[in-house]
Amino acid sequence: MEKESTKPKRIAIQGGYGAFHEIAANRYFGDTEIEIVPRNTFKDLFSALKEGKVDYGITAIENSLAGSILPNYTLLLESNMKVIGEVFLRIKQNLVALAGQKVKDIKEVYSHPMALLQCQSFFEEYPDIKLIDSIDTALSAKKIAEEKLKGIAAIASKLAAEKYGLKILADSIETNKMNYTRFLILEDKNGGGFHDETVNKSSVSFALAHKIGSLSKILSIFSYYDINLSKIQSMPIIGRDWEYQFYVDLEFENYNMYQQSVKAVEPFTSNVCILGEYFKGGVFID
Repeated sequence: MEKESTKPKRIAIQGGYGAFHEIAANRYFGDTEIEIVPRNTFKDLFSALKEGKVDYGITAIENSLAGSILPNYTLLLESNMKVIGEVFLRIKQNLVALAGQKVKDIKEVYSHPMALLQCQSFFEEYPDIKLIDSIDTALSAKKIAEEKLKGIAAIASKLAAEKYGLKILADSIETNKMNYTRFLILEDKNGGGFHDETVNKSSVSFALAHKIGSLSKILSIFSYYDINLSKIQSMPIIGRDWEYQFYVDLEFENYNMYQQSVKAVEPFTSNVCILGEYFKGGVFID
């Protein structure tokens, strides 16, 4: 990857310092100096990017266990931002609390609903612990540290525990160890671009009417041009009965063939939009 300058790149993430979004950002940008800009919600993240308050944004888009994060697809399409890269991160959930605490001391555990869901089996052994939804894993850890809450724990990353001086009471408590989240790296369409010179993957969106054979035609065209569909997601178009917006991830070896395939599907679709072209992301462990 090419480094644009020595000035730190401002990266908007959803969640607080120590969130898995920050870990994913560190993995993608590597040795490039970055400044993390926390945002409470995904909508706030996209707004910060759109308003030019940050250079890049990073957003979770799907999880190997929970599936697609559908609202983020809508935010991506409506924001007019472009995808310039991706990262797959193995998610390890940890039970964290103030130093000196033990699991037997914990009465309540706060974390994002998805994190709580991913750790259900662990808490079956502790039926007296109350699980409470919060806005973010890292922000839950931060609250415990700042307010010095005893008897309270959070489910968060190892990085969050380190940043807020908390102790890991139990590590890797997620039920399924094959727990991966895919993150997209975003940039304004007029940005300079921090990405690989070569690309072999693309995210594309298009609309289709609910007609017999409409989707199969599209799939046949991509197959003809040796394009692999690694992801396909549909969402109903509000206000247009039985019409759907499709989001597809295309993988290819020949860029010209890929371009031809996109042109070939245009007559059978509407509102074709290339959300981004980038290099297929690597897999990292938290």
